Amino acid sequence: MATPAQWIEGARLRTLPLAIAPIIAGSAAAYSWGEFKPFRAFLAFLVAFFLQVGVNYANDYSDGVKGTDEVRVGPLRLVGSGVAKPSHVKAAAFLCFGLAMLAGLGLVVLAQQWWFLAIGASSVFAAWGYTGGKHPYGYMGLGDIFVFIYFGLVATLGTLFTQTAHLTLEGWVFALALGLFSCALLMANNVRDIPTDREVGKLTMAVRLGDTWSRRVYAIEMLLGLFLTALLVPANPWYLMVFILLGPILHSCFVVLSGSNGKALIPVLKQAGLVAMAYSLLVAVAAYLGTFDIFTPESVPFLGY
Repeated sequence: MATPAQWIEGARLRTLPLAIAPIIAGSAAAYSWGEFKPFRAFLAFLVAFFLQVGVNYANDYSDGVKGTDEVRVGPLRLVGSGVAKPSHVKAAAFLCFGLAMLAGLGLVVLAQQWWFLAIGASSVFAAWGYTGGKHPYGYMGLGDIFVFIYFGLVATLGTLFTQTAHLTLEGWVFALALGLFSCALLMANNVRDIPTDREVGKLTMAVRLGDTWSRRVYAIEMLLGLFLTALLVPANPWYLMVFILLGPILHSCFVVLSGSNGKALIPVLKQAGLVAMAYSLLVAVAAYLGTFDIFTPESVPFLGY
């Protein structure tokens, strides 16, 4: 039977920055609009938190019962290592999904955006379908697309819309950037696992692209995600602050492009998550400072309004 420490490790809390970053960025966009609602942001955080932990347990269960994790390099997997029963890990995943849906229902009621129930349901299905079911899309090379949609567009724009009932240019830029960072993290993870994934028939995007092009795509996604923010600088020069992340991003790109493999790529995964979190915090600070109109003439409207 797994210990509490092993359950926590199996939840892979190090992946949480990637889930929380869109909530911060979406709330920053809402603040710029002048309608930031802290309690709704907190409910969005709970949705993201429980969905992320739930999908981690779901992947652990699905990959474990399929035998994908038997030759895997990386953190502890509860089912693959045999420390927890598959049924227990599956139950933990659905418990987390249930808690995410409960928080999401509260958010929908407050926002009076009932059509978000369909988005919430699709998020749960997407979380389970990544490696679960008879035809997991993560095994077909579609994981990157779904990660971009749900970790970028849905999470960021959903947070913004449930607070303001509007979509702004800032919201779209943040959503695209975080979606690209999320895809880059997944790509780095899958580059590390190309040999073992190919062996068990898991055709991720990295397996399909091959080692060389997967590494190039990682660099493109990280750099494009950062430089998209330049679109917001003319209206709010404070957004230039995000470019202090260029150093860490270039470092991670160098590691990936240099051909590092196995455990040498694990720090890159952590760094990509931290870049996403730092990005969201920096744009939040920039959005706050931008409301003081220190640099921007009053005659120039704020982009996204």
